[in-house]
Amino acid sequence: MKEILQTQRLILRPWRVEDAADLYEYAKDPAVGPSAGWAAHTSEEESCEIIEKVFSVEGMYAVCLKENNRAIGAAGLMIGAASNLNIPENEGEIGFWIGVPFWGRGFIPEATLELLRYGFEELHLERIWCGYFEGNEKSKRVQEKCGFVYHHTNRDIFLERIGKTVTEHVNCIEREDWEKR
Repeated sequence: MKEILQTQRLILRPWRVEDAADLYEYAKDPAVGPSAGWAAHTSEEESCEIIEKVFSVEGMYAVCLKENNRAIGAAGLMIGAASNLNIPENEGEIGFWIGVPFWGRGFIPEATLELLRYGFEELHLERIWCGYFEGNEKSKRVQEKCGFVYHHTNRDIFLERIGKTVTEHVNCIEREDWEKR
């Protein structure tokens, strides 16, 4: 069974097939997926398939409001080979997104800080990575708020899922820097 994590306002829990309607509600918005590197969802059935095939992996969480436990976004902490980056098993990568109605309310920084705490304090990771595609100022800002620092840039990455070539900025935070906070 996957961990369930909690913050002041959020529950980070495993995705369930029953979340498909909520996922579709927010993932169909073209303002969300393409800036994160994936195409907007086209049906509730597609969202259900994403839950079953993509979001069912260890370390991927539905970001839910405590008040109703409904999914409003996603956050994941992928360890080692599960990451999109070529990182060792004692490092992780955080990824996230949230539905447009919840932008600017601090939910994703709150979820990200909890994943950092979990990764460093409970999983004893040495470094955690996070990236954003050029132009995604919201993701950049979340990473700055959470203490990530610039590491490198990957240029000319073709994302087949959206048929677009992008530039990715990659940030990280070391365990020792996290402990100093």
